[in-house]
Amino acid sequence: MLSEQDKQIIIELQNGLPLVSQPFEIMGKRLNMTEESLINRITYLKENGYIRRFGAAVRHRDLGFTANAMVVWDVPDNKTDEVGRIMASFKEVSHCYQRPRHQGWPYNLFTMVHGRSREACIKTAEQISIAVDIKKFETLFSTAELKKSSMRYFK
Repeated sequence: MLSEQDKQIIIELQNGLPLVSQPFEIMGKRLNMTEESLINRITYLKENGYIRRFGAAVRHRDLGFTANAMVVWDVPDNKTDEVGRIMASFKEVSHCYQRPRHQGWPYNLFTMVHGRSREACIKTAEQISIAVDIKKFETLFSTAELKKSSMRYFK
Protein backbone atom coordinates (compact mmCIF):
# COMPACT_ATOMS: atom_id res chain seq x y z
CA MET A 1 0.00 0.00 0.00
CA LEU A 2 1.08 3.53 -0.70
CA SER A 3 1.50 5.83 2.26
CA GLU A 4 0.20 9.40 2.21
CA GLN A 5 3.81 10.53 1.76
CA ASP A 6 4.19 8.20 -1.24
CA LYS A 7 1.06 9.70 -2.78
CA GLN A 8 2.43 13.20 -2.21
CA ILE A 9 5.70 12.18 -3.88
CA ILE A 10 3.79 10.86 -6.90
CA ILE A 11 1.73 14.07 -7.08
CA GLU A 12 4.94 16.09 -6.96
CA LEU A 13 6.50 13.97 -9.73
CA GLN A 14 3.34 14.29 -11.86
CA ASN A 15 3.85 18.06 -11.83
CA GLY A 16 7.23 17.68 -13.50
CA LEU A 17 10.76 18.31 -12.38
CA PRO A 18 11.85 21.89 -11.70
CA LEU A 19 14.35 23.04 -14.33
CA VAL A 20 17.23 23.48 -11.90
CA SER A 21 20.49 21.61 -11.32
CA GLN A 22 19.12 19.74 -8.27
CA PRO A 23 15.36 19.28 -8.82
CA PHE A 24 15.00 16.63 -6.09
CA GLU A 25 16.39 19.02 -3.49
CA ILE A 26 13.65 21.56 -4.35
CA MET A 27 10.96 18.87 -4.43
CA GLY A 28 12.24 17.40 -1.17
CA LYS A 29 11.89 20.78 0.56
CA ARG A 30 8.28 21.03 -0.65
CA LEU A 31 7.68 17.55 0.81
CA ASN A 32 9.62 18.17 4.05
CA MET A 33 12.18 15.57 3.01
CA THR A 34 15.88 15.66 2.27
CA GLU A 35 17.00 15.26 -1.31
CA GLU A 36 18.59 11.91 -0.43
CA SER A 37 15.49 10.54 1.30
CA LEU A 38 13.28 11.61 -1.62
CA ILE A 39 15.57 9.93 -4.17
CA ASN A 40 15.68 6.79 -2.01
CA ARG A 41 11.89 6.68 -1.78
CA ILE A 42 11.46 7.24 -5.54
CA THR A 43 13.96 4.41 -6.12
CA TYR A 44 11.94 2.16 -3.79
CA LEU A 45 8.68 3.04 -5.59
CA LYS A 46 10.28 2.32 -8.97
CA GLU A 47 11.95 -0.95 -7.90
CA ASN A 48 8.68 -2.21 -6.41
CA GLY A 49 6.54 -1.39 -9.43
CA TYR A 50 4.58 1.53 -7.99
CA ILE A 51 6.27 3.77 -10.54
CA ARG A 52 6.67 1.86 -13.79
CA ARG A 53 8.30 4.54 -15.87
CA PHE A 54 10.21 7.70 -15.11
CA GLY A 55 10.84 9.87 -18.13
CA ALA A 56 10.65 13.27 -19.72
CA ALA A 57 8.21 14.57 -22.29
CA VAL A 58 9.79 17.00 -24.72
CA ARG A 59 7.61 19.51 -26.51
CA HIS A 60 9.11 18.79 -29.90
CA ARG A 61 7.13 21.50 -31.69
CA ASP A 62 8.67 24.13 -29.42
CA LEU A 63 12.10 22.87 -30.52
CA GLY A 64 11.31 23.30 -34.22
CA PHE A 65 10.32 19.71 -35.00
CA THR A 66 7.00 20.55 -36.57
CA ALA A 67 6.52 17.48 -38.77
CA ASN A 68 5.52 14.18 -37.22
CA ALA A 69 4.78 10.90 -38.88
CA MET A 70 3.57 7.57 -37.60
CA VAL A 71 5.37 5.09 -39.81
CA VAL A 72 3.68 1.69 -39.84
CA TRP A 73 5.73 -1.35 -40.84
CA ASP A 74 4.96 -4.89 -41.98
CA VAL A 75 7.75 -6.79 -40.24
CA PRO A 76 8.07 -10.59 -40.18
CA ASP A 77 6.84 -11.68 -36.76
CA ASN A 78 10.07 -13.53 -35.99
CA LYS A 79 12.10 -10.33 -36.56
CA THR A 80 10.10 -7.71 -34.61
CA ASP A 81 12.46 -7.59 -31.61
CA GLU A 82 15.60 -7.26 -33.73
CA VAL A 83 14.07 -4.79 -36.19
CA GLY A 84 12.36 -2.81 -33.43
CA ARG A 85 15.67 -2.27 -31.62
CA ILE A 86 17.28 -0.95 -34.81
CA MET A 87 14.33 1.34 -35.56
CA ALA A 88 14.28 2.65 -32.00
CA SER A 89 17.98 3.54 -32.25
CA PHE A 90 17.30 6.30 -34.80
CA LYS A 91 17.46 9.68 -33.08
CA GLU A 92 14.38 10.85 -35.02
CA VAL A 93 12.27 8.04 -33.52
CA SER A 94 10.63 8.87 -30.19
CA HIS A 95 8.35 5.81 -29.92
CA CYS A 96 8.53 2.31 -31.32
CA TYR A 97 5.70 -0.14 -30.59
CA GLN A 98 4.69 -3.62 -31.64
CA ARG A 99 0.96 -3.99 -32.25
CA PRO A 100 -1.22 -6.88 -33.40
CA ARG A 101 -2.08 -7.17 -37.07
CA HIS A 102 -5.76 -6.92 -38.04
CA GLN A 103 -7.72 -8.02 -41.08
CA GLY A 104 -6.94 -5.54 -43.82
CA TRP A 105 -4.15 -3.98 -41.74
CA PRO A 106 -0.87 -5.89 -42.18
CA TYR A 107 1.29 -3.57 -40.06
CA ASN A 108 2.68 -4.77 -36.75
CA LEU A 109 5.45 -2.29 -35.88
CA PHE A 110 4.87 1.43 -35.42
CA THR A 111 7.46 4.22 -35.14
CA MET A 112 6.84 7.88 -34.36
CA VAL A 113 9.25 9.94 -36.43
CA HIS A 114 9.87 13.65 -35.82
CA GLY A 115 11.46 16.08 -38.25
CA ARG A 116 11.68 19.71 -39.22
CA SER A 117 9.67 19.00 -42.39
CA ARG A 118 7.53 16.30 -44.01
CA GLU A 119 10.42 15.62 -46.37
CA ALA A 120 12.76 15.02 -43.42
CA CYS A 121 10.31 12.47 -41.96
CA ILE A 122 10.03 10.71 -45.32
CA LYS A 123 13.82 10.60 -45.63
CA THR A 124 14.13 9.12 -42.13
CA ALA A 125 11.52 6.45 -42.96
CA GLU A 126 13.46 5.57 -46.10
CA GLN A 127 16.72 5.35 -44.12
CA ILE A 128 15.06 3.08 -41.56
CA SER A 129 13.68 0.94 -44.38
CA ILE A 130 17.17 0.45 -45.80
CA ALA A 131 18.70 -0.22 -42.36
CA VAL A 132 16.21 -2.99 -41.52
CA ASP A 133 15.53 -4.22 -45.07
CA ILE A 134 11.76 -3.75 -44.71
CA LYS A 135 10.10 -2.40 -47.84
CA LYS A 136 6.41 -2.52 -46.88
CA PHE A 137 5.55 0.56 -44.82
CA GLU A 138 3.27 3.59 -44.84
CA THR A 139 4.04 7.09 -43.57
CA LEU A 140 1.04 8.71 -41.87
CA PHE A 141 1.42 12.40 -41.01
CA SER A 142 -0.08 14.14 -38.03
CA THR A 143 -2.42 16.97 -38.88
CA ALA A 144 -2.94 18.33 -35.35
CA GLU A 145 -1.78 17.72 -31.80
CA LEU A 146 -4.99 17.32 -29.85
CA LYS A 147 -3.61 16.34 -26.46
CA LYS A 148 -0.21 16.01 -24.86
CA SER A 149 -0.27 15.25 -21.19
CA SER A 150 0.86 12.57 -18.81
CA MET A 151 -1.41 10.31 -16.83
CA ARG A 152 -2.41 11.74 -13.45
CA TYR A 153 -3.05 9.23 -10.70
CA PHE A 154 -3.61 11.52 -7.73
CA LYS A 155 -4.74 15.13 -7.48
